[in-house]
Amino acid sequence: MQPVYIVGAGPGDPELITVKGRNLLAKADVVVYANSLIPDTMLQCCRPDAEIIPTASKSLEEILEIMIDRVRSQKLVVRLHDGDPSLYGAIQEQMIALSEAEIPFEIIPGVSAFQLAAARLQVELTVPELVQTIILTRISGRTQVPESEELSSLASHQASLCLYLSAHHVENAQAKLMEHYPSDTTVAICYRLGWEDEKILTVPLADMASTTIKENLTRTTLFVISPALKHVKSDKLRSQLYSSHYNRLFR
Repeated sequence: MQPVYIVGAGPGDPELITVKGRNLLAKADVVVYANSLIPDTMLQCCRPDAEIIPTASKSLEEILEIMIDRVRSQKLVVRLHDGDPSLYGAIQEQMIALSEAEIPFEIIPGVSAFQLAAARLQVELTVPELVQTIILTRISGRTQVPESEELSSLASHQASLCLYLSAHHVENAQAKLMEHYPSDTTVAICYRLGWEDEKILTVPLADMASTTIKENLTRTTLFVISPALKHVKSDKLRSQLYSSHYNRLFR
């Protein structure tokens, strides 16, 4: 029996899916995809006779029934998720159900929105002597985060913080961030990265909420808050990797 392939499509740009993911899409008999989060252009490499099944209006049980039925019918099934499936992909429950049904599965990673955001902004999120930690998180909403991971606690590290799934609660998020980050900290508001209508706005933290609301960026929005966004020009903040005084095995 072939596995179900859980494939990360990346943030939206059809060219940012991995080669392995694209190859699987090109071979798939059935593509079960999150159509509200993945542009139709992502499917341009699929076979003309492939069965394409959008899932935005389907329940988890309906999606699982389709995947299990098609695999048991000897079909090559791709479950296509936006971004990287391991980040807010809701694949845990799918994996458990597939395991219980004795259906094998394989996960193919994808490019996450925070990675494309850094590329678009032309920044390194881990600048030596400035910031060396990246936090990927969200604020509590319909899905609660554990108390130990509350945004006000994570913000205390003043790391490069990438805030997913939080646009509907942006005023609350800004208030919690400003407990620890200076109000003039640069924030990148990244809307629909990789899509044709992509929009990236950089503003001071103090304007994060008002700008998001003014621009009506209510969904598919990532916030990047980082000291690295103040384009550091100093040559002193260099990695030791290229230092002439550093003995290394690899470079």
